[in-house]
Amino acid sequence: MKPWKPTLSDSGKPLYVEIAEAIKRDIESGVLSAGDRLPPQRSVAKDIGLDFTTISRGYSEAVKQGYIETFVGRGSFVRLREKAAEKADPRRALEEDPKMNMPPEPDDPDLVARMEEGLKHVAANLVPLLRYQSVIGSAQDREVAAGWMRANGINVSAGRLAITPGAHASLLSILTLLCKPGATLLCESVTYPGVRAIASQLGLELIGVISDDSGILPDALEAAIRQHEPSAVYLNPTLQNPTTLTLPKSRREEIAAVLSKHATPLVEDDACRFVSSDAPQPISHLIPDLGWYIAGLSKCLGAGLRLALTVVPAGLAKNHFTRVLHASNVMASPVTTALMSCWIEDGTATVIQSFVRKEAARRQALAVETLRDQDFRASAEAFNIWLTLPEGSSQADVMGQMANRQIGIMPSNAFTVNGPPSETVRVCLGGPISFSQLGEDLEALNYAITQQDWVS
Repeated sequence: MKPWKPTLSDSGKPLYVEIAEAIKRDIESGVLSAGDRLPPQRSVAKDIGLDFTTISRGYSEAVKQGYIETFVGRGSFVRLREKAAEKADPRRALEEDPKMNMPPEPDDPDLVARMEEGLKHVAANLVPLLRYQSVIGSAQDREVAAGWMRANGINVSAGRLAITPGAHASLLSILTLLCKPGATLLCESVTYPGVRAIASQLGLELIGVISDDSGILPDALEAAIRQHEPSAVYLNPTLQNPTTLTLPKSRREEIAAVLSKHATPLVEDDACRFVSSDAPQPISHLIPDLGWYIAGLSKCLGAGLRLALTVVPAGLAKNHFTRVLHASNVMASPVTTALMSCWIEDGTATVIQSFVRKEAARRQALAVETLRDQDFRASAEAFNIWLTLPEGSSQADVMGQMANRQIGIMPSNAFTVNGPPSETVRVCLGGPISFSQLGEDLEALNYAITQQDWVS
């Protein structure tokens, strides 16, 4: 282990940034060399008289800047200088939103190197990829995507498939096609915030239908259809955002029967389908003439790709959807689509998928252990938990105490469609936050809840 003690400057920047910049300076001056192992964070905290959290954030910042790399159980090491130079662009590294529900990020150098190989394929075809291409993706890319879906248990033909610039773009285009301004859209009473924003933009009335532990209640859904005559029903059936619920096969069949009876279109947003290893067949498969199916890639391969795979109902001409999609988005980026296809064909997508599932499960286990005395809903492969605060606690106060932490927390009012929001928060476990930092922040969250409950 390299003996090392950071020398902080008096720049006025946050102390954790100063830690990262001290690492950078010492690498550039030769005090630290490629491969050197840095002292443990607690040791550095004690040596310079700062709290452990600040040092931990400083190390995390240095990882994001590309100066060092961290391995669980082994420690933190100085990266090769040429790699640090490639990745040390703070304009790229500091723009993530921790409140977004993101997958854990790969930190295995071999996996990252494999992912980077796909960019070489893209670079070799860069000039044609910079041209305008099909609104719904090239025939080649759609065949590759359809094969990926079939490999993941979703039987679909490339003829009904469109590659779009993200699930949000698909939702906007589908609801524009199905719903006139003033129309009603049914959904779960606690639902994905993105559909709330789209409904508001399109002038739709969003009405939540009550659920139980298996999902939206079929009888309540039928009553709502009779009362409101909706243009469509929106559901998020797998690892639902934010509750983490996956609808069981029996409930999916009951919902499909209700929708078929009333000929009501379904918009099935299966954002986490490729994350879940055991989700039942999509509801849309049971009602192929009514079901719009969206399988996102953001939760599995990375949100920055901005790609989703959308299946158009069997009885609808795809060109209707294509016209609306073109008006709002023109096309998905051929550059990112080519990267997607490369990763699928060379097996990288499957390796990323396996990493995401395993790391999500590891982080869920950490949350279960750290918050064992709290009340929350969770699923082993989800990227978040849905945490109910103790009676007398306030989500605003808890979030205020956690404001300077890296962990992403969102209040229930962002997800609530009908009635007053509950004292519940979505706690994100993925994204750029390291496993060790996540542990620190979960401990701080547990303390904030426990302390507030005691005070109240």
